[in-house]
Amino acid sequence: MRAFVGIGANLGDREATILRAVELLGEIDGIEVVAMSTLRETEPWGPVDQPAFVNGALAVETALEPPELLVALLDVERLLGRVRTGERWGPRKIDLDLLLYGEWVVDEPGLTVPHPRLHERRFALEPLAELAPDVSVPGHGSVAELLAALGPETR
Repeated sequence: MRAFVGIGANLGDREATILRAVELLGEIDGIEVVAMSTLRETEPWGPVDQPAFVNGALAVETALEPPELLVALLDVERLLGRVRTGERWGPRKIDLDLLLYGEWVVDEPGLTVPHPRLHERRFALEPLAELAPDVSVPGHGSVAELLAALGPETR
């Protein structure tokens, strides 16, 4: 199954941590990283004053079911020093989000696919559009349409 993973970091050596996460994901049985977007610096999302992020996206081919893939993503985060305490949307050394899993819609405790805020987050849509602009975000439209609906970026 083709799945897409959002990848980001805003603490430490952001790009090195992201590249190490990609390596670790590729070492997991049942996951093949097939493409990676350009990495880009983005403003943080949420209420916390924090450093800028480096964000990107990965396309993976996986034999893992969505809950198993999520466990693999969380394991890689832990291996790289991510601690899930503190304020939501706060600073983090690494962040791996399961954005899309084929055309699947999953709504289970701890797992929602497509990612529940994907359609409103430019920092996730831009790298995803680089990899697969025509892919559908179930219930919302194509990645390209969603990005266009956000309008031009203003800073």
